[in-house]
Amino acid sequence: MTDTRTNPTATSLKRHPGGCQCGAVRFEVELDLSAPVNRCNCSVCTRRGISAAYVKPDALRILSSPDTLSEFRSGNSGSYSAFCKRCGCECFGAGFLEALGGDFRSINVNCIDGIDPATLTYLYWDGRHDNWAVGPRDTPWPVHP
Repeated sequence: MTDTRTNPTATSLKRHPGGCQCGAVRFEVELDLSAPVNRCNCSVCTRRGISAAYVKPDALRILSSPDTLSEFRSGNSGSYSAFCKRCGCECFGAGFLEALGGDFRSINVNCIDGIDPATLTYLYWDGRHDNWAVGPRDTPWPVHP
């Protein structure tokens, strides 16, 4: 996967509050929501319905207590998803990928307060077929070939 982030300027970045469904997990993230967000057709992303924006670790500030969160790791991946222990909502994830510039945080933009997903621009990745080298496109990849 390649880095799909633009080089945001200080004026394009905005601080956005967000959280889980029940309110136990709260966070703030600094990002540019005019830039495309990512959708992937892999089994994990498809089942969870994640729309992700990638940011550097210092752009995410977790406001709630660490004991409100649990983690899920798929296989031996160094990446993980963080979700609320109470309602199960997945708000963000983290990991390390050279293609994303090293350490990253993956924000589920559906968990940002006041976001209308219909107003966002999306890039689609074919993770189900491990087709990362092709890069993203502006229409969804099929789940089945």
